[in-house]
Amino acid sequence: MRRSIVSRVLVIALAAAAAVSIAPAALHAQDETADEADSVDPHWRATTVYFLMTDRFANGDPANDQMVGRKRDGGPLRSFEGGDLKGLIRRIEQGWFNDLGVDAIWTTPVIENVHGFVDEGEWGLTYAYHGYWPKDWTAVDPNLGTEADFAAMVKAAHGKGLRVIIDVIANHAGPETPLDPRWPETWVRRQPPCDYQSYAGTVDCELSFTLQDMRTDSETPVALPDFLVAKWRKEGRLKRELAELDSFFARTAYPRAPKYYLVKWLTDWVRDYGIDGFRVDTAKHVDPELWGLLKREAAIALADWRALNPERLAGDRPFYMVGEVFNHGLLANGHSVGAAYDYGDRIVDFRDYGFDGTINMGFPGHLQMPLPALYRAFDAELATGAFAGRATLNYLASHDDMGPHDPSREKHFEAAEALMLAPGGAQIYYGDEIARSLVVPGTKGDATLRSVFDWQEVETEAGIAMLRHWQKLGKFRARHPAIGAGRHHELGFRPYTFARTLDEAGIADRVVVAMTAGSEGPVTIRTGTVFAEGAMLRDAYSGEVVRVSGGAVQIAKPDRIVLLEAAP
Repeated sequence: MRRSIVSRVLVIALAAAAAVSIAPAALHAQDETADEADSVDPHWRATTVYFLMTDRFANGDPANDQMVGRKRDGGPLRSFEGGDLKGLIRRIEQGWFNDLGVDAIWTTPVIENVHGFVDEGEWGLTYAYHGYWPKDWTAVDPNLGTEADFAAMVKAAHGKGLRVIIDVIANHAGPETPLDPRWPETWVRRQPPCDYQSYAGTVDCELSFTLQDMRTDSETPVALPDFLVAKWRKEGRLKRELAELDSFFARTAYPRAPKYYLVKWLTDWVRDYGIDGFRVDTAKHVDPELWGLLKREAAIALADWRALNPERLAGDRPFYMVGEVFNHGLLANGHSVGAAYDYGDRIVDFRDYGFDGTINMGFPGHLQMPLPALYRAFDAELATGAFAGRATLNYLASHDDMGPHDPSREKHFEAAEALMLAPGGAQIYYGDEIARSLVVPGTKGDATLRSVFDWQEVETEAGIAMLRHWQKLGKFRARHPAIGAGRHHELGFRPYTFARTLDEAGIADRVVVAMTAGSEGPVTIRTGTVFAEGAMLRDAYSGEVVRVSGGAVQIAKPDRIVLLEAAP
């Protein structure tokens, strides 16, 4: 890894709950989940993560918009568009993420990607704007900024109480292009193509003919690629990089096989900058043993960084790792599918290999269920079912799911509520908060999901209304880990009302939520025994303060939703 000029960078279920009232004993019993020793930190289970494509979010330095020979000659939305780390820093410092109640920022990979393009036929020329075509795992991509910019971004985020999660890739290197050579045969496999019919047909195979699939199954020592040695020499850091590799392999006694180089390079981002977690790309296409090794080394690296950085982010949490296991979610057709992934001839539980959880790839489809049934099912899975004690992330849309929920954003107020109040973690995809359309005329394939954040939309009446809605939901969620990590209790259905309660790891939290869209005049909201008789509550959405009487409260002027919490 590079270091700063002055010094080494170290900143670097399905059973229905009680429908009217809950006795205190029942509340306590329902808060019992999986053995706490086996559970992921409840803060991570309730986290709100903001996922952004770094190149599409905010442009802070137009001087780096076209670097290393890249041009704006790609197909629609298939060139670099100018977003960078300086633009992200500016939005962090302005409080954009804090105002949304975000706990962590997840960026697409910031590592240096291939410089050239791939001709994708009718899609046009495509550059590595997305970050998933690695060339050098030890450097920041020049279109995104410098290593100093990355260090400043992490420092700015931590200064705002935000954790940083970076996207990591071990399955493949980027494609060969006119500007980028092929990796040696000792590093990458050419055949066979993946057929997804078995473990070997999903893991020990070439995922895409345009990519270069890493031999992550190999234990055979290999030499560094000549092109990488030459690159480091030209950049004046060859001696340092080689010395670091010597130190790593001497400490670990791992053979110099491709996967161990990758582990070293990936965990350097933790050791040098103090990042808080990994989102793992293409998790099911890599030998799971590699991921377990990556998590162990990342935890060691974070401990090393924290020992040298007493000014680190307060409220330390364990290193977090969440994986993309494509086409795998909490439910299928409303029923549990189990936490492990079935390759057909092998079943892998990624929790056994370092993962705190996985992304709930099915959430857009799950939203076809009635909300009460969905929340009941999620509560059962996350509290006592296959996913008990695990972290997960629900989402409305992402950069590569071609089946997003409500792509034209016709019912986005309701979608925001469904996501932000669902049991489990929440993943906001950049632009969700202003209803960025996922239907972009003229684009091909996944480019339609990846438009540039329109900061002018934030100033419109519609944009302001949507943003305020997300901010209220997000801040309420941030104050109350019970929403994501607590137990779900139904209290009534006219309007639909539920409680979330959490009593775990020293956290005692409870809230009541009522879906009051369309209600007029005073509305009675049942609170059962969630709050004591006479307790003063505040509706975090409208600001109205009320008193519990007879296990209920009267909301004089309900908005589209009521978010009840203990009044300060």
